[in-house]
Amino acid sequence: MKIAVIGQSLFGQEVYKELRKDGHTIVGVFTVPDKDGKADPLAAAAERDGVAVFKVPRWRLKGQALPEAVARYKAAGAELNVLPFCSQFIPMEVIEHPRHGSIIYHPSLLPRHRGASAINWTLIHGDKKGGFTVFWADDGLDTGPILLQRECAVEANDTVSTIYKRFLFPEGVKGTVEAVRLIAEGKAPRISQPTDGATYECIQKKDNSKIDWNQPAEAIHNWIRGNDNVPGAWAPVDGQKVTFYGSSLVDSGALVKGEPLEIEGASRPGIVTKAGLVLFGNDGKTLLVKNLQVEDGKMIPAGQYFSSGTSAAVELTAEEQVFAQQIRAVWQSILTNVAEIEDSTDFFKSGAASMDVVRLVEEVKLRAGGCQLQNEDVYMNTSFQEFIQMCVRKLRGEDSEEELQVDYVEKEVNNMTVRMPHQLFINGEFVDAEGGKTYISINPTDGTAICEVSLAQVGDVDKAVAAAKEAFEVGEWGRMNPRDRGRLLYRLADLMEQHQEELATIETLDSGAVYTLALKTHVGMSIQTFRYFAGWCDKIHGCTIPINQARPNRNLTFTKKEPIGVCGIVIPWNYPLMMLAWKTAACLAAGNTVVLKPAQVTPLTAVKFAELAARAGIPKGVINILPGSGSVVGQRLSDHPDVRKLGFTGSTEIGKHIMKSCAVSNVKKVSLELGGKSPLIIFSDCDMDKAVRMGMGSVFFNKGENCIAAGRIFVEDTIHEAFVARVLEEMRKMKVGDPMDRSTDHGPQNHKAHLDKLLEFCRTGEKEGATLLQGGKQVDRPGFFFEPTLFVGVQDHMYIAVEESFGPIMIVSSFKGGDVDEVLRRANATEYGLASGVFTRDISKALYVSEKLNAGTVFVNTYNKTDVAAPFGGFKQSGFGKDLGQDALNEYLRTKAVTIEY
Repeated sequence: MKIAVIGQSLFGQEVYKELRKDGHTIVGVFTVPDKDGKADPLAAAAERDGVAVFKVPRWRLKGQALPEAVARYKAAGAELNVLPFCSQFIPMEVIEHPRHGSIIYHPSLLPRHRGASAINWTLIHGDKKGGFTVFWADDGLDTGPILLQRECAVEANDTVSTIYKRFLFPEGVKGTVEAVRLIAEGKAPRISQPTDGATYECIQKKDNSKIDWNQPAEAIHNWIRGNDNVPGAWAPVDGQKVTFYGSSLVDSGALVKGEPLEIEGASRPGIVTKAGLVLFGNDGKTLLVKNLQVEDGKMIPAGQYFSSGTSAAVELTAEEQVFAQQIRAVWQSILTNVAEIEDSTDFFKSGAASMDVVRLVEEVKLRAGGCQLQNEDVYMNTSFQEFIQMCVRKLRGEDSEEELQVDYVEKEVNNMTVRMPHQLFINGEFVDAEGGKTYISINPTDGTAICEVSLAQVGDVDKAVAAAKEAFEVGEWGRMNPRDRGRLLYRLADLMEQHQEELATIETLDSGAVYTLALKTHVGMSIQTFRYFAGWCDKIHGCTIPINQARPNRNLTFTKKEPIGVCGIVIPWNYPLMMLAWKTAACLAAGNTVVLKPAQVTPLTAVKFAELAARAGIPKGVINILPGSGSVVGQRLSDHPDVRKLGFTGSTEIGKHIMKSCAVSNVKKVSLELGGKSPLIIFSDCDMDKAVRMGMGSVFFNKGENCIAAGRIFVEDTIHEAFVARVLEEMRKMKVGDPMDRSTDHGPQNHKAHLDKLLEFCRTGEKEGATLLQGGKQVDRPGFFFEPTLFVGVQDHMYIAVEESFGPIMIVSSFKGGDVDEVLRRANATEYGLASGVFTRDISKALYVSEKLNAGTVFVNTYNKTDVAAPFGGFKQSGFGKDLGQDALNEYLRTKAVTIEY
């Protein structure tokens, strides 16, 4: 159809683009005049496409249509008018002119909330559902017949911004385009609006947005969030008009500690706390306000009401002084009426407006991409000196600690105080799970509770994915210079290193890992991984391709490596932090955003990592951590249409299920690191001392809870007896006990269900006729301790020879001397192919065996030697895709080919 688009804003721009993609002809765009020399986004997009643009200052004068404006419109020859968020009153001569009439997008479920402040009133009235309407325009105000409606749930702490970004904008664009499609197909309904429930609300203005304190807390919260940003709900405080922003409902049962603040008209004083200003309704329930704006226009964190302006000044380095002078020049270019920008110059008192805030933020990012600036930062730091100090603190990563609110569980353990977050981490904040759901994380050393942890629900996954999507598509992360992204990842690695002992202690407490191993491997390799991938951020690129030329024209073809978008990551419990790092570091280096589910039994280092990521300055929404069950959180990530990649480490059974869900949902990209039954072949010409030492390490490392553990060891018959004797001797020296004890070799198994599985595994081995030489029993002490175990005489058909134990169980079989191909056949006779190993002094034999072993990793005269630069991943039912090394980046990138004719 021939369509005239009448309106403005980014929303109008997106509707315009999608209509063109749908094959419609846009005969004219009618929008508002340029403001401060800058075209409206809708106008700018149309002008780039060569579509006729008419910038109409007004359509009427004294209630009458202006003939010249109507004539210009009619000349376009539209068959349908589409009005996405049109702020002007369009004459009926225009509305009724096209053959199909006119349709309008309205952000409420008509007939409720007619009028220009519909979203505000949806929140003010506390509606439990909101949505939008596309209706046929008539001569009333939002009264025309309904063509299409879509609704969504309104969350308790939604704001105008969140509900708009989450639903009204993206789904509204789709709905408007669908409405046009229905018209083109002759299927568009005209449903008269009912009179029941019809409301018309006034436009919210500052004068009528004063807070009435004689209401329940929820009603006050609704009033504040409904007026959030514009015009702002206010009340007299200390003799001046103070505006309240960022309201959320909070638990009124908790004891509130802070400094009282008298508020005119309130039944009781508010309380200024570190988290913000706690306010009370007449029902005794509470809400929390994050920011306050005073009459001179300056915005401050509510928690700093009594201490605002008292922070010590930062002394600038030479490099920071150069940056300050650059920003001084930016201020000068904006505040053209100010002769000279001094430290005391106030941005708003000098004439700056809201569009100038946007410009200033963008100018700062151009000069210092690592400065994660938000519009509200300008409102909170209005003088030039305050602004520069704030920017420098952000660049140094010194501002995050004050802003991040963390509810810690503190424990005195390992001669230190560890501070553990225990909530979900969504969009840069620690929050409770939907419905306040929690579960207990257990210490495997003694079986006691460590703390309650928030248990994520489906709604929490949806919020986290929405936050990650916004951070990727419109946030800082998606626009950030790769080198600045790398700098943030380096900063995160530095913070992890500063907290290395605390992270290792939490890992030991939560997973049972021996502290010295947790310090070196669980945490140490995690730090190395982030540093390695931080260096890759600005080295990701495509290539040029010589293609056949179509003469006389020539072509340039090149590829671009692009991030995929929102990535779901599901990790196991054996290396909680290291598995997080292996996947997340590559994912972030490639430019994606992450929603990560740690194992339900080991969530605590993941949420501690989230805290450090926030303190490192990683923007909100980029990293989201959701402790919870696989059946809820993992399943929803697999099914979610906005998740474009899923990385999983775990069992083959669950991996198959995930792969199926990912295919059915949206054919999302998948990488899987699954089960293993890794063979280790020890030839008689080996270095026996090394083979015994590393053979034991191949099984007992990390309590056997190791994906590449040697699940079956083949020892040449001539040394079989000697090898077993040496192993038994060394096993009897192993100290099983408290993992915090530096002399302990072997800590508890991760959780009781796994301990029970190992006991059953050993019982099965004995029943089938394998010989149990050592262990196989639970240690007689509190906790989930299992004796290191040795089986010999294991036949290839036995259960324990085929299935993975994922525990400290060594399974030894012998093979006939000199029969290399036969032992290779036995080693490869498994559906798994994660890792393998060979010990021999014969280099030719080593190379032959490593070539023939069907596994993603082969260790020769060593074992467990992984490195951040070497790719890691399996074959067959051990999965596909790689962690670590350059190959891992490709798991989180997509390749786009571009061909240009010239």
